[in-house]
Formats: sequence, structure tokens, C-alpha cells
Amino acid sequence: MINFGFFPSRRLAFYMVRLFLTRSLAVLFALVLILMTLDLLGESGKILAVPGNGDADLWRYVALRIPMLISRFLPFAVLLGALIAFVGLNQNSEVVAMKAAGLSAHQILAPLVVASIGIAGLLFAFNEGVVVNSTRTVTAWSDNDYKPIPPASGIMGNVWVLNGDDLIRAGTVGGRPFTAQRVTIYDRGGGVLQRKIDAARAIPDPGRNDWLLQDVKVYDATMNVERDLPALRAMNGITPAQLTLAKVDPTELDYWTLKNRIGELEVAGRPAEEARSGLAHKIASPLSTVLMPLLAAVAAFGLARSGQVMVRAVIGMALGFAYFVVDNFSLAMGNAGTYPPLIAAWAPFVLFLLIGETVLIRTEE
Repeated sequence: MINFGFFPSRRLAFYMVRLFLTRSLAVLFALVLILMTLDLLGESGKILAVPGNGDADLWRYVALRIPMLISRFLPFAVLLGALIAFVGLNQNSEVVAMKAAGLSAHQILAPLVVASIGIAGLLFAFNEGVVVNSTRTVTAWSDNDYKPIPPASGIMGNVWVLNGDDLIRAGTVGGRPFTAQRVTIYDRGGGVLQRKIDAARAIPDPGRNDWLLQDVKVYDATMNVERDLPALRAMNGITPAQLTLAKVDPTELDYWTLKNRIGELEVAGRPAEEARSGLAHKIASPLSTVLMPLLAAVAAFGLARSGQVMVRAVIGMALGFAYFVVDNFSLAMGNAGTYPPLIAAWAPFVLFLLIGETVLIRTEE
């Protein structure tokens, strides 16, 4: 007699979810450990090269990078965890027993899909509460060559602004009070460089509508002369908001802040395609975990009949890799304005959902 319920028995559902979660967490732990070790080997020399940095700064870097690695590789760990769980179930003929009891392929997958929805919700909350702050801090710190940055929120790194013909770059901006660090101004006339101004920091002066630059070096390209000045006023007409709007990185802002920044960009007449694509991707990216059990099912079902365990496992892994490649490509097209933001964020999800369902229905249902 066929079981028409959406789920198998409660005990069987908990058994499958436990297998799925434990293997996914084990894979995630191994991935993060290996990748963090490799990343630290590459960056530790740069961190320790800064006078005053020591072991505490290395551990700080690790603490900031681990949430970013978890966020990036959790969907892939879910894919591998589902593959390992399904291969084990098939090798022990447990899938055959479940199908003999009247369960369909979708009913077998249902507990894993529900667990993946829970993982997606936790990942979204983790991204919004932890990852965006870690990303913003690491980016500002690395852009500042791992030198100390002010212990304040809202720090952004490597900001560029076009002011008429002049180009302005700031190593970091933000903090309380608002300060721009490591400022470089390329003073151009008619597209030709006239002066290059480097300042250790710049502080806005709202009363004069300009900025006070401190510890300044001015290179005059026309006379080939460089001089040092204790202070200089420049950047007339530039506001702190222009510097923060000059770099709207979706990975460094939470959902609601990014949504507000999109409105500010549109009011200022600035392009917002990248920000809109990133906003939609903040929801689509965690939901990619829901696809992973479905793509892994290509490798799971039919193993007992064909005996080609490795071939089917490789097919499932290849589908997962293909999803991540297509997702990154689509997001890049959305950032460039080639794809509409919603299509850039959701088209890969819908495409691979249809592919997984089609393969599952044609082979197992």
C-alpha cells in the first residue's frame, strides 16, 4: 500500500535528518579548518609585518574570517553532507527498504528539504547579524594594510570618488567622528594630472563645506616638486555621505541598510544595479541550501540497481558545482547591469530546481 503522506514516519524522518545534519556539519568543519589554515598561511606574513601586530591580531583575523567561510561554503557542505548520507543509505539498502514500504522519492527527500529550509533561515540570520560586520571589518583592515583601524562601526575601505575632473581615494572612511584615512587626491586639469596630494587623514568641516587634511605631501607635476605641509584645506563640496555612497558593497551591509542605500543611490542619480542584485541575492543565496538534497538525490536513488556509486556521486557533485558557477556568473551579469537584478539572483535557483525535479521524476517517479 502506497503511503500518500508527505513525510515518512516520525522516527524515520528524524533518523534521516540526523544523518544529514551530522555529515553536513562534519564536512563544513573540515572545509573551514582547511581553508582557514591556507588563508592564514597567506595573510599571516602581512599581518605580522605591521609594527605592533602579534598573535592576538592573528586570532582576531581568524575570528573575523571564519564566519565568512561558513557563510560561503555552508551550501556546498550541505550538498556533500546529503551525498554522503544518501550513499550510506543506499549501500545499506535502506533506500530500497523505504521504497518497498511505499515511499516515493519525494517523500524520502521531504525531511531533508525541511531541514534545509531551517538551515537557510539560520544562514540568513547569521549573514545579517555576523557575516556583514566581519566582512566590513576585514575589508577595511586589509585595505589599511592590516594597520590598526578606529574601533568604531561603519568603517569602509578603499573608497573612490570622482569630484569634477579630480579623483579622490580614501584608504578607510567612517568612525566617530567621521574621518577619512590615507587620502590621495589626483588634482587634474583638462584630464592631465596637475598635483597629487597625499594626506594621513581628512576631517570634514561642515561650516566651510570642505575638509581639513593633516600630515600632507603635495607633489606638483608641472614643476616636479614635492613639499610637506602640516595641514591643507581641500575636497571642497564633498560630503561624508558621498564617500559612504561611493562604495555600496552588498556583502558589507545588512538587508535593510542596503535597501535604504539603494533608495539613496536612486535619489542621487547613481547606478544601483549591483546593490539591487546583491539585495535579491541575500535571500536567494541562503535558499540554495534547499536545492542541495534535490541535486544530491541524483546520486542517491538507483545505486542499488546500477551499482555505479561513484558515477552517480560525481554527477550529483557536478550538478552542485555547476549551480555555484552559474549563480556566480548570473550575479556578475546582474552587477554589470546585463541581467535584471531579480533574474540575476533567482534564475539559477529556478533553473536547477527544474533540472533536479526533472531528473528525479524521470528516473525515480
